[in-house]
Amino acid sequence: MGAARWESGFWRERFDLCRSSVLPGMREALLDPGNAARLSNFRVGAGLDSGGHVGVNWSDGDCYKWLEALAHVYALTREDALDAEMDEWIGLIARTQADDGYINTQIQLNPRKERWTQRANHELYNHGHLMTAACVHHAATGKQTFLRVAVRLADYLYGVFGPRPAELAHFGWNPSNIMGLVDLYRATGEGRYLELAGIFVDMRGSRPWASGQWGRVWADDPNPGDQNQDRVPLRQETEAVGHAVTAAYLYCGATDVAAETGEPELIQALERLWRNVTRRKLYLTGAIGAYHHGVSSRFDMVHEAFGREYELPSATAYNETCANIGNAMWARRLLALTGRAEFADEMERVLYNSALSPMDLDGRRFCYCNPLARLGPEAPLLNHDTPERWRIHTCYCCPPQVARTLASLQEWAFGWDPTGLWLHLYGAGRVGLDLPDAGRLALTVETDYPWEGTVRIRVDEAPETECALHLRVPAWCAGAALACNEVPRAAPVPGQYAILRRAWRPGDTVTLELPLRVRLLVSHPNVEETRNQAAVMRGPLVYCLEAVDLPAAVPIHEVFLPRDAEWSARHDPALLGGVTVLETTACRRPGPDWTDRLYAELPEGPCESLSLRLVPYYAWLNRGNHPMRVWLPLA
Repeated sequence: MGAARWESGFWRERFDLCRSSVLPGMREALLDPGNAARLSNFRVGAGLDSGGHVGVNWSDGDCYKWLEALAHVYALTREDALDAEMDEWIGLIARTQADDGYINTQIQLNPRKERWTQRANHELYNHGHLMTAACVHHAATGKQTFLRVAVRLADYLYGVFGPRPAELAHFGWNPSNIMGLVDLYRATGEGRYLELAGIFVDMRGSRPWASGQWGRVWADDPNPGDQNQDRVPLRQETEAVGHAVTAAYLYCGATDVAAETGEPELIQALERLWRNVTRRKLYLTGAIGAYHHGVSSRFDMVHEAFGREYELPSATAYNETCANIGNAMWARRLLALTGRAEFADEMERVLYNSALSPMDLDGRRFCYCNPLARLGPEAPLLNHDTPERWRIHTCYCCPPQVARTLASLQEWAFGWDPTGLWLHLYGAGRVGLDLPDAGRLALTVETDYPWEGTVRIRVDEAPETECALHLRVPAWCAGAALACNEVPRAAPVPGQYAILRRAWRPGDTVTLELPLRVRLLVSHPNVEETRNQAAVMRGPLVYCLEAVDLPAAVPIHEVFLPRDAEWSARHDPALLGGVTVLETTACRRPGPDWTDRLYAELPEGPCESLSLRLVPYYAWLNRGNHPMRVWLPLA
């Protein structure tokens, strides 16, 4: 933390937006009496205000995520106001904590609720986000105040769950507690916290559920079996099932545990699940979670969940923001565990697409779901679909998930091992680190990525001994070129890290050219919803067509893409905060009159030429609620 920072360009603009707009707007929302997540519960818990708990069961955790984002920003800006704000709320949280270490305002402030009686109360979800936020705060400030709360909580949890009581075998809904415990282990060195994280991994699927009889179990427990990744032990699981957020958090926590223990069986299971997700259940935008409601392959009712293999609808895609970012979090962990570029590629896919699409360009309004098509203002909306982004919501977990990600991405962009630095994401910034086996290496990165593909790296400080730079070459990038001090090197291989190892000197330069050609993507033929359609990407960005960019008389479903379309990329600084648009000549095939009809005869006639403009998917829904499509039919 603090070793890297953005200086300009795409990610610096979003870090600044997070600092100046997202976090202050989030504070207002968390204090709004109409919002589902409420900071006011800690004022009541601390005895400053009267009343009971307000909001949803996972409200505390979303407040902790906001505090985590504040700490990430403070680590770079050192603003006294941020420090004081964190101190204020941490003080109230500490006063809310029970004498034995337990804390959950939805339980403590509600006399009708008791601890550990219903996992839908989200106790462990809140606990996990507290522990993670406390570790980030400690790393950013050096203070022990929040960390002490987390330690007392973890000690309490060890006493409850360490003995593995049978009645709590299925307990826990959204397992951020596993990540939080590993974070706390890394911050304190206390081995019991890693042990407990492993226990929570082992608990999943450790006791049998009744057979899923099309909802029979549903009546007995709101989150049975596959819905909660609890029907099959994780080490035996072959398919990603159930709630996509709880799955991503479980896989993240298990990867954290595996990173510390090195257990081969757990690592093999996680890689098996990764292949299932990325080869069978992943949206082009990096999003996960096809179902609003559905049935798993083992006949458990599920919601906000993975679909069946190759089941990837566009307009009804759920793709919750927290799940999409959770997928990137998992990719980041697998990248750190293995050093394989494929994980950085998927991390990047999410970050430029489905992690940004939830947020308005002003950073004040958000959406929960991230479909790949919108049929129009008259189309019916499913649960958590909204015609516009919102400021407050009945479930406010997604905005602080976006905030803590934007606030910390400079930490995602770079990695290190004892021999050198790794560049995972490209943005204009600086990074400097004392390498344990070499010495200090500091770099400046200059680039206008993702709009342009040139990345220039200058060495500012260098150790006396040799060390390496590992530069990711995305798998989509054919024709990349690499030069060191303007001397060409061997062409780097797409989908791998190009490694430059030498005794560096201040002033040395590296130039990486990543050609950003426009690509037409098609899906596996088993994905029925997008058969005979194509999507457009340039670099890491997925593009979409919004009806606002079409003539008023042209319905979006009458637009077809030629396979041999010639594309031009043009940067428009006045559009959508400054984006590169893609333009081509497409064709329109007028359809029949669909008034009061389900089927009609295919009309005859030639294809009409049509000028087409696509915009980055992340920027959709900023010009009103219009029809939108990522996948377009092929002419």
